[in-house]
Amino acid sequence: MTRRTDSIGSRGLTILRLALLVLLGFSLGCAELIVIGIQTNLAHDLGVSIAQTGQLVSLFALLYAIMTPVLALSTGRFRRYSLMLVYLALFCVGNVMSAFATSFGVLLAARMLLGSISGALLAVGVTFIPELAGPRRSSLALTLVYSSYSVALIVSTSMGKILASTVGWHVAMYGTLAFSVVTSVLLALLMPRTGQTDEPATFAEQARLLREPSVLTGILVFVFGIGSVYTFYGYVTPYLEQVLGMGTAQVSETLLVYGAITFVSNLMSGWLDARFGLKSLFFTFLAQAVALAGMFVVGSAMPAALVFVMVIALLMYLVSIPSVSNFMRVSRERHPKALTLASSLEPLSFNIGISFGTLVGGAVVSGPGIRAIGLVGAVLALAAAAMVAVTVRLGRRRG
Repeated sequence: MTRRTDSIGSRGLTILRLALLVLLGFSLGCAELIVIGIQTNLAHDLGVSIAQTGQLVSLFALLYAIMTPVLALSTGRFRRYSLMLVYLALFCVGNVMSAFATSFGVLLAARMLLGSISGALLAVGVTFIPELAGPRRSSLALTLVYSSYSVALIVSTSMGKILASTVGWHVAMYGTLAFSVVTSVLLALLMPRTGQTDEPATFAEQARLLREPSVLTGILVFVFGIGSVYTFYGYVTPYLEQVLGMGTAQVSETLLVYGAITFVSNLMSGWLDARFGLKSLFFTFLAQAVALAGMFVVGSAMPAALVFVMVIALLMYLVSIPSVSNFMRVSRERHPKALTLASSLEPLSFNIGISFGTLVGGAVVSGPGIRAIGLVGAVLALAAAAMVAVTVRLGRRRG
């Protein structure tokens, strides 16, 4: 009876730990995406332009992309649990700065701190999954963690917009701060102190992974694929307001539906990977190009424009799990000590794409105008499809 009780208790603790990793993904997603729904409010209250608020997204993503591999490569000799504690503390500090920021400069500094450590925190968290879930359930657990970003998108953009327009954008930031503190405390108390991935790995042992051609082209898939979406999505709130003429309530409702559809997109990503693998993304990006070009062609015509926006939401995260599987497969087969770095490549690549896309989108908004972002995004999606074809071919050659 005692053994059975201990077994049940152990399973319960494992499930709780996996749930906390999902909550970590949600908290990281809220911290990253909260500014997207409140860009107009931030621009008005802080006395900056819409294009400048795009820096809150692009610089976050740029530092995320730079610091994630740098930290993974330079901290291979440290214990995973200790690293997690340091990253959690810095994560909470960044959210405190965001919540109490009174100027654009302070808010930008907070975003830069959060961007610098968020990818490393997620990468460390993901390394717990194989030990907790086992080989057969790891894909499902990964899907749930990445899907939590979609739930964060729903909550942070739609609810953030409502709160910012009624009681002020600081209140939206307070909510993000509170959740980050609660999640961090629970992780610090309940996650295992030691594990299989605590084996030291040198910089050189991990860095060899970045010399694999299929890994490098896999990163470019994100640069162009996610970049194509964020050329539009980085400015989705002003697009809905200025091009489609929506009011505050309509924007919040649209972002809520958009976020719900991206949750489905994340789940579909895992299914596509299991059934078709990386090659499925070639057709995904062709469809993405059609949707973005269609958004440009119909302009402000409703409901056609909104239909294309929701199709983009459905396609938005299909890239995630097939790409993660590609990075992890290459690491397992050729560079087993680089698994932590491999786990960091998805958030790294994703945020390079975000930074690239929002920078391109900002240039379009400041130049030809916000209506043209769909056309530019379509061109980038076609480039992503080409990169998928190259990556698949490289994988076949090495196989």
